[in-house]
Amino acid sequence: MNKMSVKDLKDLKGKKVLVRCDFNVPMKDGKITDENRIQGALPTIKYLLENGARVTLCSHLGKPHSIFSAEFKLNKKDKKKVDAGETTAEAIEAKARKEEPAKLTLAPVAARLNELLGGKVTFAKDVIGPDAKAKRDALKEGEAVLLENLRFHWEEEKNDEAFCKALAYDAEIYVNDAFGTAHRAHASTAGIVQYGIIKTAVCGFLIEKELTVMADTLEHPVRPFVAILGGAKVADKLNVINNLLEKCDTLIIGGGMAYTFLKAKGYEVGTSLLDEEKIDYCKQMMEKAKALGKELLLPIDTVVCDKFPDPIDAPIEVETVDSDKIPADKMGMDIGEKTRALYAEKVHSAKSVIWNGPMGVFENPTLAKGTIAVAQALADVYGKCTTIIGGGDSAAAIQQLGFADKVTHISTGGGASLELFEGKVLPGIDCLNDKK
Repeated sequence: MNKMSVKDLKDLKGKKVLVRCDFNVPMKDGKITDENRIQGALPTIKYLLENGARVTLCSHLGKPHSIFSAEFKLNKKDKKKVDAGETTAEAIEAKARKEEPAKLTLAPVAARLNELLGGKVTFAKDVIGPDAKAKRDALKEGEAVLLENLRFHWEEEKNDEAFCKALAYDAEIYVNDAFGTAHRAHASTAGIVQYGIIKTAVCGFLIEKELTVMADTLEHPVRPFVAILGGAKVADKLNVINNLLEKCDTLIIGGGMAYTFLKAKGYEVGTSLLDEEKIDYCKQMMEKAKALGKELLLPIDTVVCDKFPDPIDAPIEVETVDSDKIPADKMGMDIGEKTRALYAEKVHSAKSVIWNGPMGVFENPTLAKGTIAVAQALADVYGKCTTIIGGGDSAAAIQQLGFADKVTHISTGGGASLELFEGKVLPGIDCLNDKK
């Protein structure tokens, strides 16, 4: 994807720049519990500040209830009040903004950024209100302000043009560095550029890396190219499976979605997770793989138990059976030892690998061995093979298992990664300026 980045901009000194970041960080009692996304945004912010830009940062955090229609998640009671004229959308939003800030304000993020960037970041208590305008007007070269949570405004997710204009304010340059929301056509991720409000629109270093490593690997992989898909349901990854079969040499299936494929082969899958409506689709995908001369691998043995563990990390009794011999009263929960060895062998012989979705219930120590085996195989080929983790549960697993420093790239966007794997156009990237 041939998109301009901040490195392509000339003479940033004094320029007013609006940067869409992904500061949707986990918090507990107003404290940030994982600041990986903040750290990921720092290179772009530092570059802009060091080059004398006047920087306005914006992001969402969580899913505030400051929304006034059924379409935008307002509860039916409030929707009826608006329709009946008993109250206004503005009143409902004001109520939400009074109740939500304690847990959904970006103030803790601003404070942390200020620490990391040597006191150069202030915080605006609103998004397009008087405090935001005053603080943006007061910015000096090499300073930044972080606006309050974008989603305190319903107009953000609706991609409202008037809101886009107010958010852009007097910015001359737009930078998108929030890959995790690049698949959303919201005001801050796409609308500002789509409406022609800001003409100069580029990606930050974080998105540039996603495009350079992940998109380029999908389009121009060094072969053999192995794709590994896990997770719960086939329905969640219909287009991903279809698209990857055309690009990879070997498609490996694991996780809960494997049992629908096994059922499509005529196997008994017991009480395992099953997408009944997708059995025919799985048959079609196996036929497609054969027609294309691609290898589609399914588990040859399976770890089973009586029922899903509750709580999820509770001790559990398991046994391993061949995948065509799952007992009718047992539930498949992970790939078995023979499958782990087979999948690792395929990774060891690859030159490009992408992975999305765990091989089993990795949150349970007894049922994490398949996911660990895949993570270990990726670590084994580090430096010899391009290895990409496609966000979501796979990213969480690789971090949790301690292999994060042994893969080429861990994507910052689960949903965005999946849509990229599907071959979809991401609005937050498509709107950016192409390189000349």
